[in-house]
Formats: sequence, structure tokens, C-alpha cells
Amino acid sequence: MKTITLKLLLFVFLGGTSVYSVAQADTLKVMSFNILHGATTKNDFNLDTLAGVINHYQPDLVALQEVDFKTVRAKKYDLPTELGIRTKMASLFARAMYYDGGEYGEAVLSKYTFVGSENLGLPHLPDSEPRAALVTRIKTKNGNTIQFVGTHLDHLKDETDKVMQVNAIVEHLGDTEYPTLLVGDLNAVPNSTPLNILSKKFSKPKHPNAWIGTYPASDPKTCIDHIMYNQPNQWQVLDYEVLCENYASDHCIVIATLLFTP
Repeated sequence: MKTITLKLLLFVFLGGTSVYSVAQADTLKVMSFNILHGATTKNDFNLDTLAGVINHYQPDLVALQEVDFKTVRAKKYDLPTELGIRTKMASLFARAMYYDGGEYGEAVLSKYTFVGSENLGLPHLPDSEPRAALVTRIKTKNGNTIQFVGTHLDHLKDETDKVMQVNAIVEHLGDTEYPTLLVGDLNAVPNSTPLNILSKKFSKPKHPNAWIGTYPASDPKTCIDHIMYNQPNQWQVLDYEVLCENYASDHCIVIATLLFTP
């Protein structure tokens, strides 16, 4: 009681200006970008092109899929760090598996520093390709702690692995206290079982572009790259774009501009 009284007196003494940080609304531009392990669709390994796409659209947060870390095919480059340097963004990498003399998995780029992260290994059948979800937390300039999750789910028509993977994501993140963005190449089409499972805890933006095709970039007919969020009452969709940079990737790039109100 004394503490509350002291805070109130201090507030009045300072003319109504509180010395305590109060979170305010944030506008965040979020991108999902499958980078095809740096190869581009011409197989010329052009990291400057990939960074140029990101720099052109100026997102605050980027979920990268098909990311190589010091593999032979990527010329032993650490792709998350290289793209972080070229975009002036902080970078994190999550290994899904060892591959080609290095590692392969997910990455996140952020204009904000990270205050927490976790590599969530996702379940799969013994003969299937391992998958991961990179769970990161950032604190925005307006004081909000946002959880940003980048992932790339199994690509096979048989949905056994995907169903196990989305169930693991829902179990691990479904009741989190943090406002959470789930972003990436989910390899899940509208009304599929995996997407329906995710929709129990995560919502797609209500925007006319949210369900248009994202793959292949040359003739996008299938919507498999998604941006979703929990706590839907706190998110307002200002814009949602599907951009097909045919040279940079075989997937279209998805960008959502979101207003978060704590």
C-alpha cells in the first residue's frame, strides 16, 4: 500500500508524467522468405540479391527458411550472419539437421535485439527430414515483448509428419503468455488438417491477400507460406502482401504490416 501511495505522489509531483515504462502500441512489418539456401532460381548463389529484397521492403522481423550454415553448397558461408550484416539486422540460426558438411535449418532477422530464443526440434518419422521452429523474443522500442517464431514444416503429401509438427507447436506455444507471431513455409494449404490444428491457437489475418497463392513464384497457385498470430484481439492488420520476386526464390515473399496494441 505504501509503495502504491509513493508512486502516486511521485506521479503527481512530476506533473502527471510517470517515471515507469508503460508499453504502447507497436506497428511491425513482418516477412516470411524462403531463401532456397542462397541459390536463387538461377542457381547463382547471390546473397546480395537476397539482402537487396529484404532491404527494399524494410521489415522489422524476417523468418527465413531453407537456410544453410557453412555447407559446401553455400560455399561454407554462414548465411544468417551474412544476411544480417548486409541488412544491418540481428540474426539467429536454428539447426534442423546436419547437412553437406554444415547445418541446415531456420533463421530469424530482427531490427531489435533478442531477449530470448529457443530451437524447438519438431517430431518426424524416422526416415523423414528433420524440422525445427526457431522461437525468439524481442522487446520493441515501445516496450512490448513479442514472441516471433519462424518455421518450415514437412513438405510431403502424406501429412503424418506435419500433423505431429503442428501439434508440437500448439502444445509448446499455444498457451504462452507472450503475444506470438508464427511465420514461415508451413507447406499447409487452406482447410488442411495441419492448418486447422494451428487455427485452434493461431489466427490468419483477415485480409483479401491472406489466402492467395505463394508457390511457385513463377505461377503461384498454392498458398503454403503463412503469417499467423495468437491473441487476435490485440492485432490489427494494416496490410498483407504476397510478392513474387521470381529470381530471388521459388516461393513468393509474404509481408504483413501489423498493429499490436497491448
